[in-house]
Amino acid sequence: MPVAIITGASKGLGRALAEALAARGWDLVLDARGAAALKEAAESVAGHGTRVEALAGDVTDAGHRTALVAAARRLGGVDLLVSNASALGAEPLVRLAELPLEGLRRALEVNVVAALGLVREALPLLRRAPAGAVVAVSSDAAAEAYGTWGGYGASKAALDQLAAVLAVEEPGLRVWAVDPGDMATELYAAAVPDDDAPRPAPAGVVPAFLRLLRERPASGRYAAPALLEGE
Repeated sequence: MPVAIITGASKGLGRALAEALAARGWDLVLDARGAAALKEAAESVAGHGTRVEALAGDVTDAGHRTALVAAARRLGGVDLLVSNASALGAEPLVRLAELPLEGLRRALEVNVVAALGLVREALPLLRRAPAGAVVAVSSDAAAEAYGTWGGYGASKAALDQLAAVLAVEEPGLRVWAVDPGDMATELYAAAVPDDDAPRPAPAGVVPAFLRLLRERPASGRYAAPALLEGE
């Protein structure tokens, strides 16, 4: 069975994607900081009959990243790496004039440095996979200037650039930066707690990711709403 590593998999998009992949026969290595929520998610995902390894920890910890890849190796390798774990930099979001620099550093460490660190750790296994792929979960804030989204958006823009360069340097892989669009997640609620407008559930966005895996288009940046057209 193919094997995927998904970070930030205890809730939201990460969990929804894990459920969908498990239902299609994927073995999974799941990461999140909250041990209790991750355990509950892993038990649910394992109900599909595939093997699931759940490792609670912080992706900014090099030892934790090594453990994630080691777990995938025990399952047979790494066919897909999904960097979904994210930090906002401030909760709720604030203007750049008020953004704590420590918060910006945290967003960059989680969203960019840790994502690259995990890719580097997994590269030997990804290169050996028959159809190795990397998914970097991006945001429209990486490409558009929205007030208060500066720190988070800057980190996602950096992630997009890393994904683009990785695609050039590793032509044997597919490397996709994916903007999932607005979703009803705890992350969004923490970012903008006063915004209660209705948004799609993460499960509604998952078919966009499945389409990438099914059709394997060229490496690049994709927006989920466009991928969902015709699905």
